[in-house]
Formats: sequence, C-alpha cells, structure tokens
Amino acid sequence: MGSTSAIEWTDATWNPWHGCTRVSPGCLHCYMYSDKRRFGQDPTVVVRSKTRFREPLKWHEPKRVFTCSWSDWFHPAADQWRSEAWEIIRAAPHHTYQILTKRPELIPGRLPEDWGNGWRNVWLGVSVESSDYVQRIDALRRIPAQVRYLSLEPLLGPLPNLDLRGIGWVIAGGESGAGYRRCNGFWVRDIRDQCVSAHVPFFFKQWGGWQPKARGRLLDGRKWSEFPVE
Repeated sequence: MGSTSAIEWTDATWNPWHGCTRVSPGCLHCYMYSDKRRFGQDPTVVVRSKTRFREPLKWHEPKRVFTCSWSDWFHPAADQWRSEAWEIIRAAPHHTYQILTKRPELIPGRLPEDWGNGWRNVWLGVSVESSDYVQRIDALRRIPAQVRYLSLEPLLGPLPNLDLRGIGWVIAGGESGAGYRRCNGFWVRDIRDQCVSAHVPFFFKQWGGWQPKARGRLLDGRKWSEFPVE
C-alpha cells in the first residue's frame, strides 16, 4: 500500500482505514482478508490507519489514487473518519481519487456538503461481478459525479445488455489467487464490444489465475488500457 501500486489501472493506493465485511460473492477471495491475517489482524474489523491517513498530502506529483483498496470508502464503520478523509482529498486536488464501492446505496448520505455535481478530482465506481448485482450500476447512475466507472472484477459470469448511460469508464478482469474462479473469454469480449459500441473507455486488467499475471492481459492480440479523458 502506498505511493506506488502494481494494479495496472492506478498509480498509487491510499488506505485511510482498512478492514471490511463481505457483501457478495465477489468478496470471497479478497486479497485484503489473506493479507491482514498474515499480519495477525482481524480483516473484518475496520480500523483507522495509524501511519497512512494523511499520505496523499506527501505526494507532490499528480497520481491516480485507488482509494480504500483494503476497505470500502462508504463502509458504515468508517463514518467517524470519512469527513476528515474528504478534507485530505480537498487539500490535495492535484491527485485523481478512484473511489470504488460495493455499497452504492450508502453514497448519498456520505458525500461532502459541497459535492454538487461531483468534485473534479474524484471518480466514483461500483464493483459488479455478475448479473445478480447490476442494480449497483443503476444506483451509481443516480449519484452526480464527474466520472462514474465500473469495475467488473472478479468477473464471475456474463454481463449482457449493460446499461452504460452515464458511465465514463469500464474495467474488467478475472480473479487471481488460491481458489480463483476462471474467467470466460466470451464474457470479456462481450463487455469490450459493448464498451466499443457505447464509446466508453475499456480497460482489461487480467485473465487471472493462481498468480495475477499468470495469463497476461492480452485480449485478441492487444492490451486494452483505455482511460477516461481527464
């Protein structure tokens, strides 16, 4: 966690708090759980970071920052710290904060008072692993934001007929690690084709496997690494 990241679609990670609770099948093999247990910590307890809470203020070069990679920005257990974390985002506007959640229904009551049509440097996203959770996209679409995005990973099933209205970016990827569930190429190609048709930037992160890089990132002979226009 910190000023650099191996995640292909971001530059850095920032975890003002860590720990989370599972809400759907996409959470089953979350890397945060195994990493926290390796450190002898309970991954289900949400705790404020002792050393990294104000980290973006130390980074002088602009970065894309995956925010709360070890938690959920909108988790209710973090309510006591979120206002202070919003102030850090306000104080370091040269970064772009990629905030991803599986709890979009909690977003409206947890935005800053001056959110308006969204802060320029904040992208709001939802994770959708299968067709059982596409309602998260509808919930996100109701939230004003400068960029709304989808993280379709770990992709566990087909997602036909996606409604991409108001969506500015789509990431897709397979699961990695012990017990990984295999990603089907037809699912990925269909998502890519829907993005191309809707003129939505598409980023294919990985096929997944025992190791994250095991099967690479090539999709039909090329890497798809598109980003929203900033």
